[in-house]
Amino acid sequence: MSKELANLLADLDEDGVLSAVKERLGNGDDPLKLVEECRAGMAVVGERYERGEYFLSDLVMSAEVFKSAIEIIEPRLKGGMAASSKGTVVMGTAHGDIHDIGKNIVTAMLRCSGFLVHDLGVDVPPQAFVDKVKETGAKVVGVSVLLTTSFNSLKQTVEALRAAGETKVLIGGGPVSGIVVSHVGADGWGKDAMEAVNLCKKYAR
Repeated sequence: MSKELANLLADLDEDGVLSAVKERLGNGDDPLKLVEECRAGMAVVGERYERGEYFLSDLVMSAEVFKSAIEIIEPRLKGGMAASSKGTVVMGTAHGDIHDIGKNIVTAMLRCSGFLVHDLGVDVPPQAFVDKVKETGAKVVGVSVLLTTSFNSLKQTVEALRAAGETKVLIGGGPVSGIVVSHVGADGWGKDAMEAVNLCKKYAR
């Protein structure tokens, strides 16, 4: 496997990554191979972060570069990306809340770990989570919340997902605790980003 693309992503060279992806797709390279090389680059980013060489801002930037590359590659795939990943996760911030820093960090770390993540953004209504799960077949949904005023919508989201199927629902955010997990009926909560990733590894397959 050529490591050129992986190295470009690991070095956070967005222009280089996107140019390489477009060029290689134009040359007829296997799109799934490009996805795997991008994942390899994300793995290096994760290693550099763990060693203290990269910071959270670098982690989030790498996820954005990865996302941009996948948006170019995905139309050329035929279902192979989801099949080759560690699992599919739907992420979003609860309805009524627009905070996303924690969500973005977890999303970045999930992508570094090889997950296919569909990030719905902030202020996400319960039905939007349900619709995306039906569309993607995700086994795990991660819902972030920072405002206690959004606990009711968080509970409604969990209830809607329960009614729709067997998806595991994980929650996280500053005010979240075991009591909140019990109150809203979630399957667990990540005290920090790494714990959230480990829970996804447990439930995504």
